[in-house]
Amino acid sequence: MGKHHRPLNHPPQGRVRRFLSTPKGYVLATLLALMVIGAVYKPDRPGVIHVGAALATALVVDLVVSVVRRHQRWLSDGGAVTGIIVGLILSPSAHVSVVVLTTAVAVLSKHVLKSGRKPIFNPAAVGLLVATFAFSVGQSWWGDLADLPVWCVVLLLAAGYLVVHRVNKFPQVLSFLGTYFVLLTITGYLQWGHAAYSPGDALRTPLISCALFMAFFMLTDPPTSPAKYGDQVWFGVIAAVIGTGVYLLFGGLTYLLIGLLAANGWKAWRGRRTSKPKRVNEPMQAAQIS
Repeated sequence: MGKHHRPLNHPPQGRVRRFLSTPKGYVLATLLALMVIGAVYKPDRPGVIHVGAALATALVVDLVVSVVRRHQRWLSDGGAVTGIIVGLILSPSAHVSVVVLTTAVAVLSKHVLKSGRKPIFNPAAVGLLVATFAFSVGQSWWGDLADLPVWCVVLLLAAGYLVVHRVNKFPQVLSFLGTYFVLLTITGYLQWGHAAYSPGDALRTPLISCALFMAFFMLTDPPTSPAKYGDQVWFGVIAAVIGTGVYLLFGGLTYLLIGLLAANGWKAWRGRRTSKPKRVNEPMQAAQIS
């Protein structure tokens, strides 16, 4: 009898292709493409090193958690996305140790701050917000290509369209961007807002690219955002209203993160409220039976 060779169900090329066809695989590939474009035009950036450090940290932290919990999962695609986003947003002037700590906080947050089995808050937003206050580290959002020629915004829009289409989050992104632009336009016309951060500043480069990057790659995170179209609209509006309000009052760069985390909290609250079993009006039911 000849040797029987067990056929491989999924050759490596097929597994890679199947992974890239998933929403997380799609987002991961798009973020890496933005990183490469930024690195080609700005080769002096240490940002690529930060992305590598953040990616490695995220995978290691998720691996440790997986071993402790005895899960049979060695590589975390969600952790990889979180690490790359952290690396693309943190300022290239930040020390590598800060990148590692920020990423560790971000990844651990999704294992601690949970509602059921899903994380409540966008992990990258949690880590970046904590880093802002704990480590006094800046954010440049260099992955949004805002420091590159203006035509590079077209690349950001194309990448964002592909991701939003793949994860089916158009109502969420459009409601966020529409509310965001309308509020800033109205408040700019009325000359409201912080003395050092005018609404017009948020409508120009580089802040407008930060908002687009956040809307395309963070607001659309499937585990921390709703799936139903109606909820997506409210989610986008809440993120825009809270974020714009924080910007007008305090300025800075954390307003987008705070708006997103507020919307995450609303989604978790709504999920718990709608998942509660309906209580039967016992007295009324007893009266009907009698």
